[in-house]
Amino acid sequence: MRIGVALGSGAARGLAHIPYIEAMDDLGLKPAVIAGSSIGALIGAGWANGMTGAELREHAYGVLGSLQLIAAALWNRGMPSLTKLLANGISMQVDGEGIANAFLPEGFPDDFAALEIPFHVVSTDFYAWKEVIFETGPLRQAIAASMAIPSLFRPVSLGGSYFIDGGVTNPLPLAQIVGRCDLAIGIDVQRSPDPTLAVKEPSPFDSAIVATEIMSQRIVDATVARYHPDVFVHADVGPFGGSEFWRVREIVEHASKDKDRFKKALDGAVAIVQLRERRGQ
Repeated sequence: MRIGVALGSGAARGLAHIPYIEAMDDLGLKPAVIAGSSIGALIGAGWANGMTGAELREHAYGVLGSLQLIAAALWNRGMPSLTKLLANGISMQVDGEGIANAFLPEGFPDDFAALEIPFHVVSTDFYAWKEVIFETGPLRQAIAASMAIPSLFRPVSLGGSYFIDGGVTNPLPLAQIVGRCDLAIGIDVQRSPDPTLAVKEPSPFDSAIVATEIMSQRIVDATVARYHPDVFVHADVGPFGGSEFWRVREIVEHASKDKDRFKKALDGAVAIVQLRERRGQ
């Protein structure tokens, strides 16, 4: 049985992918193909390189567990000052390739060909206004291109064009796994509306952020309706902000509450696929 997994975008909330990977490990299920968008590309790359869910959790805790650890990860990867992160003097535009390299494990491969599992990385071509899928060639640059959040990270130059965050065009890359597997799993880590929030006039910043989140969720909804994954997860990530990477332990532990339900859904989906195989369908 070939299993495909699509890991969605969601910034820090994408750390919630880790418990679902652990759940698959617990059941002895290994994907035959992985696709990732934005933070899903970063986590998916580690998984495709042979890391277990537990190893991904340990690594994330080690580099993201506090603001001090995040700073140390940056400086230890050849970034002696914040100026190394600034792009062409434009404040708030960070070098995405530097960020990706800072948080990838030591010895991580430079090329897709070195990965254990076929891996598809989603990014967005800034000038063509369309998604682009990277599956061969420079791996680190592809990950950086997938994570290049507009206005925060500098667009990544690759292959004669410039690329921004994959979540802009494809926040849940189901298209890259459906047709390549017998059982398709989609894990969405977009934020849902919070009914407990007091109703007040939103700030300009909040308006921009929430507008982007609404558009991303509508794309996810349309993608799920089109591709019908065998198992779909909309992770509960509501309490956490997209920039709160230092809350990695809280995010992972919060998402871990859904592991048992996810395992049951996987068991049921696997049984259905196996039944189809026995019937020759």
